[in-house]
Amino acid sequence: MTAHVVFAAYDRFAPATTSATMVREVIRESIGFAGALMSDDLSMGALSGSLGERARAAFAAGCDLVLHCNGSLQDRHVVAGASPLLADEAAKRADAALHARTAPADLDLAQARRTFAALVNGSRLAGAGMAS
Repeated sequence: MTAHVVFAAYDRFAPATTSATMVREVIRESIGFAGALMSDDLSMGALSGSLGERARAAFAAGCDLVLHCNGSLQDRHVVAGASPLLADEAAKRADAALHARTAPADLDLAQARRTFAALVNGSRLAGAGMAS
């Protein structure tokens, strides 16, 4: 997932989500990330432009998918309308991500609750300067 922050050493003007330099040169080439790359939430207000412009800029930079987590149904239509069909390398990466999913392990709910309670209580003790 990209972030809506500017890494001035690489691109002084565009946040990572909309920076082709960050997506292509840094994330894909330097880091070597070959998986499906999605933007952070376009509705956060951290990017400039309309929702459609934000979506188009993220795709132009090289994101495979964009997230729009909040907003009206009309906003969602705007983002969908600005989004290309998932195709080519982006489709392959998304398909690979879907196929890599596995079923979660069974959960012992009682044990999970005990672990959670111990962590919360330990955190309270540590915060009070009385770690056990």
